[in-house]
Amino acid sequence: MDYANRKRPPQRKPRGNASGKKNQAPQRQVPWAMVVLAIVLVLAMVFGLRAISSGNDAAEQVPLQVPAAPTGTQPAVTAEPMPEKPEERWQYIEELENLEVEVDVPERELGPPKLMQCGSFRSQADAERLRAAIALQGLESQIYPSNGGTWYRVVLGPYETKRAAEIDRHKLQRAKIYGCQIWNWNL
Repeated sequence: MDYANRKRPPQRKPRGNASGKKNQAPQRQVPWAMVVLAIVLVLAMVFGLRAISSGNDAAEQVPLQVPAAPTGTQPAVTAEPMPEKPEERWQYIEELENLEVEVDVPERELGPPKLMQCGSFRSQADAERLRAAIALQGLESQIYPSNGGTWYRVVLGPYETKRAAEIDRHKLQRAKIYGCQIWNWNL
């Protein structure tokens, strides 16, 4: 079908009122009282602002007159030198400069060695695959069989502190190896 050359369908005639007039919107009456009130308020505001601003102009135009002092009645003022700076009466400034503070830092108690387990697998091939991914990050891990050889755990460590284990765990997380847990284990 050719839509470009198609003719328009014939238009229907609108139905008219019984009197034959078209539908017209009802005319609204303008509230003249509101219009007059708005004009009066605007004029009052303009005259008020003009009165305020003209009041400042009148004050600025009047020069201030300062009465002149008689020259012979007052004695001449002589400029006295400034008094010397008083001595500081605080002693703590010198005491703090020469004070040495002694702090007792207790020795950090080392807990049990930390081990980090990064995976536990049923097949040794999966455990070897994770161990190879860890080795690519420059870390050494071991595979320990558990439950009579049915599970293979991939373990890093032992670490003396948890902070050392956290450093390695963040290195593995940057390499997208997640799920490593730090435990207080002894092998």
